[in-house]
Amino acid sequence: SKLLQEAGMYVFMDDVSEETIKPVIEWILVENHVVKKKKKELLLMICSEGGSVEDAFALIDVMNASSVPVKTIGLGCIASSGLMIFLAGAKGRRILTPNTSILSHQYSNYHEGKAHELFAMQKEHDLIQQRMVEHYRRTTGMADDVILTKLLPPSDMYLSADEALELGICDYISDLRK
Repeated sequence: SKLLQEAGMYVFMDDVSEETIKPVIEWILVENHVVKKKKKELLLMICSEGGSVEDAFALIDVMNASSVPVKTIGLGCIASSGLMIFLAGAKGRRILTPNTSILSHQYSNYHEGKAHELFAMQKEHDLIQQRMVEHYRRTTGMADDVILTKLLPPSDMYLSADEALELGICDYISDLRK
């Protein structure tokens, strides 16, 4: 809603796609480059089962470039690329609600085509996986081997808010009454 955006808040409760990420990117850009009186921080609340990791990285790049810190609050479910966006929140300002479910997994995509096309797509797959590991390392401080074991293993990894706190995925857990 416009009222929330004017107050420096955005609630993202959708799959991650080009269409759903565009208004969030525009909101951050407006707050950084159009609004005359800058806010102390922007608040991005996230409840998303994921979607396009490429579109998530577009938003992550904008969040990282923002001169106004972006505080993230995960609630309900933050999964896959939704988790990637949550992690991009400003250090010390990434909050999970107590009942938030977290899902992390390796990059996956389904491709069809001729052999040479599939080999070309393998390179992109490897590059995305590498970017994901770098993003997790930068935002959690974990070593690559721990990331690959605890957050990006071959099977899906479900975590509670408490487990996420132990792994450095969030900075604290709050029921949002404070």
